[in-house]
Order: sequence, then C-alpha cells, then structure tokens
Amino acid sequence: MEMIKIEHTLFALPFAFMGALLGSVVIFQKLPGWGQIGWIILAMVGARSAAMGLNRVIDKVFDAKNPRTAARAIPAGLISSKEAILFIVISFTLLFWATANLSSLSMKLLPIAIFLLVFYSYTKRFTWACHLFLGFTIALAPLGSWVAITNNVTLSALIFYVAIAFWVAGFDIIYACQDEEFDREEGLHSIPQRFGVAKALRIARWFHVITALGLLTLFYLTDLSWVYLTGLILANALLFYEHKIVTPKNLSRLNTAFFTLNSVISVAMFVFTLVDLVVFRG
Repeated sequence: MEMIKIEHTLFALPFAFMGALLGSVVIFQKLPGWGQIGWIILAMVGARSAAMGLNRVIDKVFDAKNPRTAARAIPAGLISSKEAILFIVISFTLLFWATANLSSLSMKLLPIAIFLLVFYSYTKRFTWACHLFLGFTIALAPLGSWVAITNNVTLSALIFYVAIAFWVAGFDIIYACQDEEFDREEGLHSIPQRFGVAKALRIARWFHVITALGLLTLFYLTDLSWVYLTGLILANALLFYEHKIVTPKNLSRLNTAFFTLNSVISVAMFVFTLVDLVVFRG
C-alpha cells in the first residue's frame, strides 16, 4: 500500500464516482446501481495499482538516486522487483475482470487505457509534456466511470475528462518543482526542468484555469443546480489558495498544496454533485 501511495486514491476516486453519478443521471435520469459502483471501484483499484506499480518498477533506478525517493519500497529493498511485477499482473487481472462486468464499450476501450497506464511512466524520459500524459491517464477514472454506466461517450463526458486531466497535470507540475535540479542532472524532462520553477507555476495556474472553465461548462451542459455551482466556487477558491502558498522562492508548503488541498477539492466536488443530484433532483 505504501509502494502505490494508496492514500492518493483520494485524488481520482471521488471524481470517478462523480463521473458515474453524472452519466447515470444525465443519460438515464436515475442513480447508478450499487453493483455498478462496486465494479467501478474494483476496476479503478486494479488500474491505479497496476499503474503505480509499473511506475515504481520502471523508475526504480532514478528513485534510488533521488534523495526524496530513495526510501521507497523497491530502492530500499523492502519489496523486490519480481514481487512488484506479480502485484502488477494481479492488478491488471482485477482491472480486466471488473471491466468485463461493466459496459461493452468499456471492454472495447480497455486496450487504450492499458496503453496509457503503461506508457505514461516512460514519458519523463523524452518530453516535458509528461504532466499532460499523467493527467490524461488519471482522468480516465471519471471518463471510464461515465462510459461504464452509459456505454457511451458524450460531449459532457469529454469536457469532464479534459477538465480533470488539466487539474491533475497542474498539480503534478507543482509537485515536480521539488525535483527540478535532480531532473536536470539526470537528463529527465519536466516543465519545471524545461522552463524553470517560476514559469512552471504560471503554467500550472493556466492549466487550472482550464479545469475551472471545463467544470463550469459542465454546469451548463448537464443542467446542474446552484449546489454544484457552490461546490465549484469552493474548489476554485482552494485552487487559488493552492497557488498562493507555493512560490518560486518558497516550496515549503508544497505537500499541503499537492496532497491536502487537492484531496479536499476532489471530495468536495463529488459531495456537492451528489447532494445536487440526489437531494435536489429527488
């Protein structure tokens, strides 16, 4: 659990639930079934566990060199690469099993999802756009949930997907600022390494503007109420605060900005959407 940072599930799982909820209510005018939610949880656990396990195996050499990551399970010798690979195989099996019990379109799109889950770990080796690859990979959680429930990809689903992708990419840029020097020394690519910390933080802000606009567009496309809009205003306020407490000269509150605030944003958006659709729509 430590190897795959299970606590970081708080970033994507609430948005996965939100995707399932929105898709079901918007398309079918009813809430998703508990069975569907159960399979979505299993699919996401499998996908995320496989992706994080792969990332740890693929990056084990760099993790061992970086003082920030040297204590991770594989470089520290707590878990062997073979054990991690077995864990990855089991996780992909869980993903396949859960997806097979969801919609037919989910199964057809599964190879694309698996490709992105594997490929994004390599992108830091050749492009500073690696943050976007990560964003569009993690954002498969809400999009996949929408498809799993509706067996369809709509404009609203795609806008939701893009909004979450830029949210993830934005906070990943912030997180990557602490490794700017290490990335440069090791020939790795990132936006902070390519453009410097100051410009990277500005790019992250613009990415989060795209997120805000995307979620606002979703408000109009899905006929959500003022409850959702209240949650969106709160989320935007937290995003503003996130960028306020991290500056090029002071990265000391980076973990607060990265983990705490983004976890609250994700949970808050789901809760306000749930209240909107369940309470105010009956």
